[in-house]
Amino acid sequence: MTLAQLTTEALALPAEERTLLVDRLTESLETTEEAGRIERLWIEECERRIADLRSGKTKAIPAEEVFAEIRARFGR
Repeated sequence: MTLAQLTTEALALPAEERTLLVDRLTESLETTEEAGRIERLWIEECERRIADLRSGKTKAIPAEEVFAEIRARFGR
């Protein structure tokens, strides 16, 4: 299979499957050291967000409100 054929088939996939494919390809390019660094950065970000929520610095928005706003904005 050529790269052009593979690209054509990949682009024909549903969006969710294309997203998974991109994730897998990206992961295949990362070294173990990079993957560990990225994971540490995500953990730090999660901890920061939790601390912001607990301290009242930020406020959680119920998912129903978020999705309702998206539907209103994009007509879905």
